[in-house]
Amino acid sequence: MSTAKRASSGLQWTEAPLAPVVLLSGPEDLLADRAARLISDLAHETDPSVEVTHLEAAGYERGRLEMLASPSLFGEQKLVVVAGVEQTNDDFLSEATEYVQSPAEDVWLVLRHGGGVRGKRLLDAVKKAQHPVVICDAIKRDSDKADFVQAEFRRARRRVDASAVRALVDALGNDLRELASACAQLVADTAGTVTAEMVDKYYGGRVEANAFRVADAVAAGRRGEALVSLRHALATGADPVPIVAALAMKMRGLAKVAAARSRGLSARELSMAPWQVERARKELRGWSPDGIACAISALAQADAEVKGLSRDPVFAVERAVLRIVDFHGREFRS
Repeated sequence: MSTAKRASSGLQWTEAPLAPVVLLSGPEDLLADRAARLISDLAHETDPSVEVTHLEAAGYERGRLEMLASPSLFGEQKLVVVAGVEQTNDDFLSEATEYVQSPAEDVWLVLRHGGGVRGKRLLDAVKKAQHPVVICDAIKRDSDKADFVQAEFRRARRRVDASAVRALVDALGNDLRELASACAQLVADTAGTVTAEMVDKYYGGRVEANAFRVADAVAAGRRGEALVSLRHALATGADPVPIVAALAMKMRGLAKVAAARSRGLSARELSMAPWQVERARKELRGWSPDGIACAISALAQADAEVKGLSRDPVFAVERAVLRIVDFHGREFRS
């Protein structure tokens, strides 16, 4: 689910409201933290003297919620933020489930649930009472990560090249916090439109970026560059497993775009960003269907080898790179 679009079953973090009860639901802590911060800012705007309390559901003490929700001697409003509801103890589960059915006045309760079945009774009670739910789903697809990066620069009122977006996702896409931090650093340290060259200057040495450089060279059939990039990646600490994963992602993308040619599928239907589809189309010029199939088969073998089947995972990934490059531009006879 793209962060740039309204979640189908709730609100996105930018829409987190100030309400008697708000549930932040989903495994992505960065989005939940931002939603909680937005609610806190709204609370302080409403009442600068608001009393803020943070609780852990796992270590909750019986009666604490009732005490916090009781009227204040000085009449200030209260914001109570409860973390780890997915690990709640029985006392909090019981008391909070009852509380959300009739929340106190002048109290804003924020519940953070990271996922799982623990606490489901409370979640059902929140939804039944029609309290707002903010969806904090994990951002896994590259297209959604690209949307996230573009949204970060849009919020900062900065322009960013599509190539820079891809470079950031390639380099830091495994960690959303790092991705957000990189966007903030580029906004703070650069001027004008953010380009791929700027991203490379700051983050070009990252292991993830090296792995994708290997995959790009392999897809283009550049044998020498692929080997140099591979050896550089390994020398700077890259593990063979993510390198094989990057290669597999690349070849799967080529296979999806190749299959979509005859079916007229859009980038969204392929779960790919438009720039990813366009790049894949260019890279496909050197690939036959048989070549892609052989490459995917070689990668399946390499994946098993780097995960324990081979005694030498470095040799396994190097052999896979050489084999796959050889499939580029090759004519297969039936």
